[in-house]
Amino acid sequence: MKIVVTGGAGFIGGNFVHYMLNKYDDYDIICFDALTYAGNMETLEQALDSPNFKFIKGDISNVKEVESLFEEEKPDVIVNFAAESHVDRSINNPGVFLKTNVIGTQILLDACRKYGIERYHQVSTDEVYGDLPVDRTDLFFTENTPIHTSSPYSASKAGADLLVQAYYRTYGLPVTISRCSNNYGPYHFPEKLIPLMIVNALNDKPLPVYGKGDNIRDWLYVEDHCSAIDLIIHRGTVGEVYNIGGHNERTNLEVVKTIIKELGKSEHLINFVTDRAGHDRRYAINPTKIHSELGWSPNTKFDDGIKQTIKWYLENKSWWENIISGDYKNYYAKMYESR
Repeated sequence: MKIVVTGGAGFIGGNFVHYMLNKYDDYDIICFDALTYAGNMETLEQALDSPNFKFIKGDISNVKEVESLFEEEKPDVIVNFAAESHVDRSINNPGVFLKTNVIGTQILLDACRKYGIERYHQVSTDEVYGDLPVDRTDLFFTENTPIHTSSPYSASKAGADLLVQAYYRTYGLPVTISRCSNNYGPYHFPEKLIPLMIVNALNDKPLPVYGKGDNIRDWLYVEDHCSAIDLIIHRGTVGEVYNIGGHNERTNLEVVKTIIKELGKSEHLINFVTDRAGHDRRYAINPTKIHSELGWSPNTKFDDGIKQTIKWYLENKSWWENIISGDYKNYYAKMYESR
């Protein structure tokens, strides 16, 4: 089987590349990534040594580059991780998110129709559902929860999801969609909450926490997410949406304090800042469907996963130090163009 992983130089996509290469020695894995600010070839350093892996620099919002990918590689499966994903950036510049997340998805879907594929899988987010009240812990997102977006980012992801479903109903394209809760783990770009807190705490810098830090997220260890997508593309029902949750709800402040404790730092580093505009209150997923249909459950408890994540950041300082310094942008030329 030949699988194209778009956005495979990013956080979740990169972890998925490693997961699939480790599990399937007879699969060809192709990473298609534009290497924007969050795409990092250093994330794929080990994969580059595999005979079953290939990297192609390309943008899903560029028709010619996408069609060239399909013509040359003739993939069986597309797993689309490629997306602008940071909420704060979407508030400052919505247009970039619409171009990549909506138009890019449309271009991929058209290529799938034109050249044929066995499965197109769209990696989405629970943020398309909006949020839940903090004081209603009995409420969870299900696959039937209405879409109710809060930010340009989540609106662009919802728009992409609707396109995917429309291509299934209109054209019979074999698609699946997964909507996950907040991921964490190795290779997480340092602008996101957990890696930002780890890096800042290690450098004794202030730890910026929005509002009172009482916003609640359901945390999913990235390897658990990869295993769920693996199941969906092999055994998931065409046309269906699957929610992937971690059963690990924590307030942002609880997460920050856990990191501080693990690193032996002082809570005096916490710096409460003005809350984000339209900040969702609580995310919580009910993953009953994927459990009952495919047998998937998260394996990693948050207390274990956060220790593993912190350990990885301590042991891989050069990875995130290169990002902070900007040197990672030179890695493609240094490590790949000569291969």
